[in-house]
Amino acid sequence: LASNTAYDASALVDENEEIQVTAGTFLSNTQEIADLIVGVFDGKPVYLSDVADIKKGSDTPETYVTFGTGAAAEHKHLETGIRSPAVTIAIAKQPNTNAVAVANNVINRFEQLRGTFVPEGVEVTVTRNYGATAKAKSDKLIHKLIIETIAVSLLIWLALGWREAIIVGAAVVITLAITLFASWAYGFTLNRVSLFALIFSIGILVDDAIVVVENIHRHMQQGGKKLTEIIPLAVDEVGGPTILATFTVIAALLPMAFVSGLMGPYMSPIPINASMGMLISLAVAYVVTPWMTNKMLSKVNFSHHSEDSGDNKLKVFFSKIMSPFLNEERGKRNRNLLFSSILVLILLAVSLTGIKLVVLKMLPFDNKGEIQVVLDMPEGTTLEQTSRVLNELSEHLETVPEVTDFQIYAGTAAPINFNGLVRQYYLRKGSNVGDILINLTDKHARERKSHDIALSIREPLQLIGKKYNANVKIVEVPPGPPVQAPIVAEIYGLDYDGQIDVAKKHKTVFTETQDIVDIDDSIEAPQKRLVIKVDRQKAALLGVSQSSITSAINTALQGEDAVYLHERGLKYAVPIRVELPTADKDSVQSILNIKIRSRSNKLISLSELVNVKHSTREHSIYHKDLLPVVYVTGDMAGKTDSPLYGMFEISEKIKNLPLSVYGRTIEQFFVSQPDDPYFYSLKWDGEWQITYETFRDMGIAYGVGMIMIFLLIVAQFKSYAVPLVIMAPIPLTIIGVMPGHALLGAQFTATSMIGMIALAGIIVRNSILLVDFINEQIRSGIELKDAVVNASAARAKPIILTGIAAMVGAFFIIDDPIFGGLAISLIFGILVSTLLTLILIPLLYFIYARNRLDTIIAKA
Repeated sequence: LASNTAYDASALVDENEEIQVTAGTFLSNTQEIADLIVGVFDGKPVYLSDVADIKKGSDTPETYVTFGTGAAAEHKHLETGIRSPAVTIAIAKQPNTNAVAVANNVINRFEQLRGTFVPEGVEVTVTRNYGATAKAKSDKLIHKLIIETIAVSLLIWLALGWREAIIVGAAVVITLAITLFASWAYGFTLNRVSLFALIFSIGILVDDAIVVVENIHRHMQQGGKKLTEIIPLAVDEVGGPTILATFTVIAALLPMAFVSGLMGPYMSPIPINASMGMLISLAVAYVVTPWMTNKMLSKVNFSHHSEDSGDNKLKVFFSKIMSPFLNEERGKRNRNLLFSSILVLILLAVSLTGIKLVVLKMLPFDNKGEIQVVLDMPEGTTLEQTSRVLNELSEHLETVPEVTDFQIYAGTAAPINFNGLVRQYYLRKGSNVGDILINLTDKHARERKSHDIALSIREPLQLIGKKYNANVKIVEVPPGPPVQAPIVAEIYGLDYDGQIDVAKKHKTVFTETQDIVDIDDSIEAPQKRLVIKVDRQKAALLGVSQSSITSAINTALQGEDAVYLHERGLKYAVPIRVELPTADKDSVQSILNIKIRSRSNKLISLSELVNVKHSTREHSIYHKDLLPVVYVTGDMAGKTDSPLYGMFEISEKIKNLPLSVYGRTIEQFFVSQPDDPYFYSLKWDGEWQITYETFRDMGIAYGVGMIMIFLLIVAQFKSYAVPLVIMAPIPLTIIGVMPGHALLGAQFTATSMIGMIALAGIIVRNSILLVDFINEQIRSGIELKDAVVNASAARAKPIILTGIAAMVGAFFIIDDPIFGGLAISLIFGILVSTLLTLILIPLLYFIYARNRLDTIIAKA
């Protein structure tokens, strides 16, 4: 063998030494290897078994991926207790393709490969199918969309009649169909967010049709005219305010489409689809709805309806409520008392966030079907030790009742998913890292949510990790906003070793803070390094070259192909690789015992030729925006369960931390990197940064929307004071939104903020209808007090109907973990603000208009 190699292989193989042979998988047993011909001697073939003692090793090859089943394996028709080597194939779809179709085609194609390319005995399990998940969610949302349309139609049936319900229902269907076409033309796909946008929009898309149909219905009850005469008058009466109200809702929603960062594209289908739908619904309300009303109600006799039957009751009701505020003697005191009470309610609602009855969070946890366990062993840990810890962790997972199966990845990253994309887990590689992907039963088949399961397994898994000095993190999918970790502290400074020291002290603060979990840092554990230095003088005297020494060490540790074995029927030659057994590679003495053949043909131990020095490996240096940085990361789990509160609690502790470098305390930055990076400082990142940027942009969008609404109202009413009256109820939404979140125990999230922005447009819409009707009454010669009462009585029904319709639309998404906050904002915000608007707006306009009657009449 030695004569066929480029180096002296016999120098590595002394008597009683073993050679590890790595062969192709087609060599199924040792007999095949033994029968290979390795040469010819005296004209006879020499078999490998003639010159070597072949020992069979373990039947189980070294594996990096393992598949196992849990206690709920029967939900996937699997046996419990399975633990076998595995290979994972991950497939991603191309842009603008249907995830459901791609997933189904891949699964069908794999079934066709059984018995040909996939041999018998190989079991295949689909461990992750986002196509099926997408289909389940889209089917559920489409079902809700249909039910919601029917529910809105039933609402109109109860309030106005079955003919009116058909008219409004038809308007909704036509609007949705055209909106879907417009959404497709714009480039949106049919996904979870775009479907939520349609469900959210139904409640406000139906408003125009309801207002038009209800006003026609009211005029028909008054009688005295033909339907063909009533329809133009009724539509014209609400035409101006309805058009203006529609554009105010668009003005409130559309600026959200320009939110920057990753949240902007994610949420953009909501404002864009809703805005397109509002424009389409306006056209349908003034083209289709009057035509259908003429067709459906032309033969209906309203003469039996008394003019006073409905309106008079509402007029009496509002007269009793509003008279104390319109009275000349005590009206001012009562109005001041009402306004003060409302202001107190607003302050109390806002204070709920301060006492943590309403918790602020960027995005709530979703109820998913998978959880990820991330293991970090100290640098330098062997793959076998990492695999041992992963297996022990998986043994606990087998006892969790909701776990169907799991995949263990030792020394390599799991196939890329949301976490891998956002937190760059797909880059993890090395003998000290590992992942476990856990699959749970369907959420309808278990009582606990995935977040509750993650909380329950965190402590026992981390206790196992502590035994081996391992860091075990439980990561949910998705873990919230796309950030490196929920809580991230970036340590900057001039000296990197000093940054590491500061980071360790801050990590201690993380550890001492209640409910802070999954604490980690970017500091690598010290790794021993052995430097083998050749004694050149001694090696030269003994006749051994330096290249022979380095070649021998590389061969022993990394291996080298010594010879290639050829046999008939084999497409490729089989290499015989020479290297030390894995167990011996861990001992420097095994290396030093290697003998090198000198030029005088003597075998000399490597220990006589080299000196071994012990040192520490250099650690990695991380940079962000060209500045060296050390990261300290963590998460928050507990009653509050919002990383923002944990971050601010840690921040307060750091302020009091007795840490002074160069006579300066550690300065904290929350928005941008430190201005002076040459002093030790801390920049907060993670979920806080995304939350700040998102709410900042949404706040700007909210402000731009308010300015646009103000200008639209100014253009309509030709006054700078009237818009202030009309927009006054916007703060009233807080009275409903915050207590609503507290009542349901929900967190105030980014989607909750979207609901509040939408509420601004909806409430202003109601105010416009009221103010416009008051003006019409005044111009027709009715006294201001009576006009105020008449406006509330006449517009109460359409305002309440449109409010209930929006609440019904929101009700169908209240159970969604992500968009539930939007639904809560709409339901409780509309409920409270609509009731208050019917009283507050007429009173405010009464105060404004009583000294300006001549001006209002002159603008007619």
